[in-house]
Amino acid sequence: MPPTATAAASSAAESGGKGDAPSAPAAAAIPFRQLVTADGSSGFPAESGRYHLYVSYACPWASRCLMALKLKGLEDAVSYSVVNPTWVRTREGEEHYGWAFPAAEGEEEVEGAQPDPIFGARFVRDIYERIDPSYKTFSVPILFDKKAKTILNNDSAEIMRMLNSEFNAVASNPHVDLYPAALRDAIDGVNSWVGPAINSGVFKCGFAKEQAAYDEAVAALFSALDRCEAVLSRQRYMAGDAFTEADIRLFVDLIRFDEVYYGHFNCNKRMIQEYPNLFNYTKEVFQLPGIASTVNMVHIRRKFFCSPNALNPFAICPIGRNIDYSEPHNRDKLPYQPLVLGITKSGL
Repeated sequence: MPPTATAAASSAAESGGKGDAPSAPAAAAIPFRQLVTADGSSGFPAESGRYHLYVSYACPWASRCLMALKLKGLEDAVSYSVVNPTWVRTREGEEHYGWAFPAAEGEEEVEGAQPDPIFGARFVRDIYERIDPSYKTFSVPILFDKKAKTILNNDSAEIMRMLNSEFNAVASNPHVDLYPAALRDAIDGVNSWVGPAINSGVFKCGFAKEQAAYDEAVAALFSALDRCEAVLSRQRYMAGDAFTEADIRLFVDLIRFDEVYYGHFNCNKRMIQEYPNLFNYTKEVFQLPGIASTVNMVHIRRKFFCSPNALNPFAICPIGRNIDYSEPHNRDKLPYQPLVLGITKSGL
């Protein structure tokens, strides 16, 4: 049996916690926090074909970035590839388990995953160690600069905002703005409590080692979900009448909640299906152009249930609920804003 406690610890580090960026001075001291800019002032101009995004369909933080890429229509400008969902041992004699590519003989290929197109690497770890052998957190997403042959950025919040604002000249949907100036205070406000209570909160529940820690995390989680339900009873999206990055950040956990977090992470007070507004909102976001292609429930289940972890040591993958998020929703009763601030009812 694999060393599940170690795997669980690395899972929390490499799948839970990216995306709530420190201040600019603090970020400057952290590796892999370079920025792409539209005018090239950063030294990394937003050139079509130059950058590659490594993601996992299973990882909610990586999925944020893939959603932004799809909504902006950047598939032809920024290439991307998907790792295998199930973690494997990355070095013989070590206890680290992490992301792998379907490249090695005998490695099971899961539909939707692709070999590393740049180095032919076996593991995500190999890419990090090629660039910085001292780096020890081998996470996705990764924004890779193919021209400079380096990892540019691995922070989901910064990658999302770069994709949103810096690549408009090469985007098919430059009019889509996921972080509009008029709503930034509202977006940042929502992110400030959704992040710790929901995005990180589900992991706090799942990996709690003491009853008191679990009790605190699960209370905060469901208080935040109740708050979301109330917000969405009176407005179309989390920051107002326009779809923004605040909705992306929430959606990636709502779509995983009933299938994974409810049982696997002991978040079993209530399912999202039991929240009328949250459930219809989840269906609406899922039905936005391009979003369904970022949701792969096979990958999600395989990552959380079949990767070595202390929560499911025998790697039994449950059958799942197979919720149909393409069913009609009732969100059209609420107003929305025009494209300049987000997504319209008619799509992109």
